[in-house]
Amino acid sequence: RFVDAASPAAYATRIRATLLRDTGATISPFNAFILLQGLETLSLRVERHVENALKVVSFLNNHPKVKKVNHPSLADHPDHANGASSIFTFEIKGGQEEAHRFIDSLEIFSLLANVADVKSLVIHPASTTHSQLNAQELAEQEIYPGTVRLSIGTEHIDDLIADLEQALAKV
Repeated sequence: RFVDAASPAAYATRIRATLLRDTGATISPFNAFILLQGLETLSLRVERHVENALKVVSFLNNHPKVKKVNHPSLADHPDHANGASSIFTFEIKGGQEEAHRFIDSLEIFSLLANVADVKSLVIHPASTTHSQLNAQELAEQEIYPGTVRLSIGTEHIDDLIADLEQALAKV
């Protein structure tokens, strides 16, 4: 009962509490401004993400230390007709030790399980995000010991390729 809890401000308290319950908290004006700025530039950032990812896919697909790249832009991918994205996996020749050495050697990419960040991210799915799966389940998901997941950001493509190149050289 709002009258018992808020006496003279009962009606205002009820309106605020009901709206808060039904619509959630109201963000501050500054946060609303930042959110709006982000939405207005989203299409530009997504274009840069995908443009960078396609160049990274091309680089990795032609690299001798990469066994396979799994990205929809490649003609042999089952989802090729659906377009491309900035998040994909690839398999390093060797296995988990080589994948970990590669990841540890990256300087620009951040080791995070997130995806679609402005910055480029890397993770080893078999030992992190999918570690609860057994070997058969991992294989069914096409996650192998050498599988690495990348989420390509908006950094300059030359910097990303150089970072990948120097890390692969240490594998």
